[in-house]
Amino acid sequence: MRAALFVTCLADSFYPDVGKSVVGVLRALGVEVTFPEGQTCCGQVTFNSGYWADTKAAAKRFIEVFEHEEYVVMPSGSCASMVREQYPQLLDGEPGWADRALSTAARVYEFSEFLVKVVGLEKIHATYHGTATYHTSCHMTRQLQVVDEPLAVLSRVNGLQLVPLRNNQDCCGFGGTFSVKLPEVSAAMADEKLQHMAETKADFVIASDLGCMMHLTGRAARQTHAGATPSSSVTPSSSLTPSASSAPLPMKHVAQVLAEGGLV
Repeated sequence: MRAALFVTCLADSFYPDVGKSVVGVLRALGVEVTFPEGQTCCGQVTFNSGYWADTKAAAKRFIEVFEHEEYVVMPSGSCASMVREQYPQLLDGEPGWADRALSTAARVYEFSEFLVKVVGLEKIHATYHGTATYHTSCHMTRQLQVVDEPLAVLSRVNGLQLVPLRNNQDCCGFGGTFSVKLPEVSAAMADEKLQHMAETKADFVIASDLGCMMHLTGRAARQTHAGATPSSSVTPSSSLTPSASSAPLPMKHVAQVLAEGGLV
């Protein structure tokens, strides 16, 4: 089995360890991993901002780079949903490109989805002692309809106790360019999400989307380092709001839990 890694912009720039974990886990499970060096952005930012001509150029580039791969795996549900859900619509009616978009999209998988639907859960054996709560990504849930897969993967990790997150269906407030267009609303949504995470008293939070991870850890760090007052009436607990000398919100990608749990 062979899979190409689309590392995503955020993994490339901010979370390289997540990319390394994805590669390590896939290889440990017998998957040959390739990394097409011609890859660029999926185009989600320009798409959300209304620059569709630029997005089409990015989409066509992605298709040219990945259309002959057996599988394409991504550590981010939002990027996977961009390719699977938006590319076919974006390129609909363009001769030659519409069919190529559909064909490529059919082989694109979010990381945990790939483990469940292609690799098989029976191959996953990891051990990670601790209590965690899982943050549900909006793009994975609402567009990809990937809900149970990450939880099924985590259920294969011995020693890991998952506790429920109140209002887990709520958005963290990132939403691509939403956080830039409506920063006050975005920050208030993050504050509420942080409070719900703190209520679980978990050791750390697990997520599948790097945008959510960046947004929530950044918000927690900003509140603490600047001594900021939360933008809403919600006050995040100190258990997930770090001191200036400690790491920001303890948050790990599903791939990191597996890699640190002995799969790499």
